[in-house]
Amino acid sequence: METAVINPISAGDTAWVLASAALVMLMTPGLAFFYGGMVRRKNVLGVLMQCMGTLALVSVLWVLYGYSLAFGKGSPFIGGLEWFGLNGVGQEPSTSYGTTIPHLAFMIFQAMFAIITPALIIGAFAERVKFSAFILFTVLWLTFVYAPVCHMVWAVDGWILGMGALDFAGGTVVHINAGVAGLVTALFVGKRIGIDKPSLHNIPFVVLGGALLWFGWFGFNAGSALAANGLAASAFVVTNTAAAMAALTWATLEWIFSGKPTMFGTITGAVAGLVAITPASGFVDVGASLWIGALVSVFCYFVVSVVKPKLGYDDSLDAFGVHGIGGFWGAIATGIFASKAVNSAGSGLLDGNAAQLWIQFKAAGITVVYCAVVTWIICFIVDKTIGMRVKPEHESMGLDLTQHHERAYTMIE
Repeated sequence: METAVINPISAGDTAWVLASAALVMLMTPGLAFFYGGMVRRKNVLGVLMQCMGTLALVSVLWVLYGYSLAFGKGSPFIGGLEWFGLNGVGQEPSTSYGTTIPHLAFMIFQAMFAIITPALIIGAFAERVKFSAFILFTVLWLTFVYAPVCHMVWAVDGWILGMGALDFAGGTVVHINAGVAGLVTALFVGKRIGIDKPSLHNIPFVVLGGALLWFGWFGFNAGSALAANGLAASAFVVTNTAAAMAALTWATLEWIFSGKPTMFGTITGAVAGLVAITPASGFVDVGASLWIGALVSVFCYFVVSVVKPKLGYDDSLDAFGVHGIGGFWGAIATGIFASKAVNSAGSGLLDGNAAQLWIQFKAAGITVVYCAVVTWIICFIVDKTIGMRVKPEHESMGLDLTQHHERAYTMIE
């Protein structure tokens, strides 16, 4: 009598993770529109090219060595090269990552996170960095910042994971990491020419991009359950709730302090809410998501509207103000609101585990320091080898023509 072979792969889980990977992939083109509407007309294609270039470049680097460095066995700080070129990453489940889905499904899902993270940094140095410098920066940053932080937070032998830190879908790995890198690069390259003039030129582009980000974020957060189950449903619901609450809160803040709520502020608030709920999405209930969404808009609005003008740094499209600040609050909020009733893997301050809050502070702090130092070194190397910033005359003319010899808009005489 033959013994039946049990296939551990779940068709439902696999379908959901692959669909989620597709949703997260769409976020990078969505980001291109979101950022593209905020810059001046002469730089629209430059931003779109940087975002789409990141999608292509990181896709290749991830399958060559990025995935192995991020998730392969190694030290507590970075993986090895056992999965170089996806050697050993196949159709069977991994013993460590998603035991009911093919290893390839987990790999490609994580690839989409690796793609959008350096793309988020673009918002901080928009309109003034050479495309060649951007490409070199992205290669070095993926290798020496993203992969190590990802390994420390999510790999089975990672240092930060071993501390007990909770990050369901990327508060530290994606948002704090990108936000801090954005601030460092903005400070390194300096202010744009003509910063005294508004750059926002196409709000419908911004809303379209923001809507695509909101849509894709369901894959980002709910997909991180790595299964089509109740936890994915919970993450889906709190993601939408936090985004909606944050949008309402930002609009209300504008109404109070500026006299009118704006579409731009409302969609910015929604993105801030999505950022903040990301690390907490698999650990908190709906009530907590309302608080997380409301408070992130307060914090980000203050930094964008008060702190940035007062200090005078040129975080062009508020990559730090939204992703850095929002990601930090999300990491801390996870330590406050995490509940075992939602996920037995973690509990926070309000669930009787005060120690988790300190662990979240440490995880966020380590990410900030490591990212800031290594990003500055990378900027220094790129600047000293090929130069980071475009020439002043090229910046005045715009990156569309000077970097790509294209126009986004036809000039009618």
